[in-house]
Amino acid sequence: MLIGVDLQKSERVLNAAYNDATGVTAAFNLNVLNVVNTLAGADFQLDRFSHQAFYNVEHSRIEMHLISKIKQTVTIGASAVLFEQGESLHTENSYKYSVESFAELAATAGLQVQRSWRDDEQLFSVHYLGVPE
Repeated sequence: MLIGVDLQKSERVLNAAYNDATGVTAAFNLNVLNVVNTLAGADFQLDRFSHQAFYNVEHSRIEMHLISKIKQTVTIGASAVLFEQGESLHTENSYKYSVESFAELAATAGLQVQRSWRDDEQLFSVHYLGVPE
């Protein structure tokens, strides 16, 4: 198996990447609501939510949230869901690993890192995994 892994990096770099000035990540995150609208018959109004992403140091992950700008009720199928102003809808976790911590994770799945590669800036890695002999 060949797998790419986002490596741990400074909180500043991660926060800048997931809160990009052009709003690409915010649009991606908000699109979750479009998908729920389509697949579950919901009536989320995207302009009533804002994107928020931050690095959770304890869990070594970026967390993405959509924050309700106002108190509102959203219908999802036959259910009504109340969102308070400022309430968070947790949409994504993007975990960051060291080469060593990823090797430990792979081992819990019965796999062993056979070879690893990293980019010049040590931001990303690719691992070739196999079954231990």
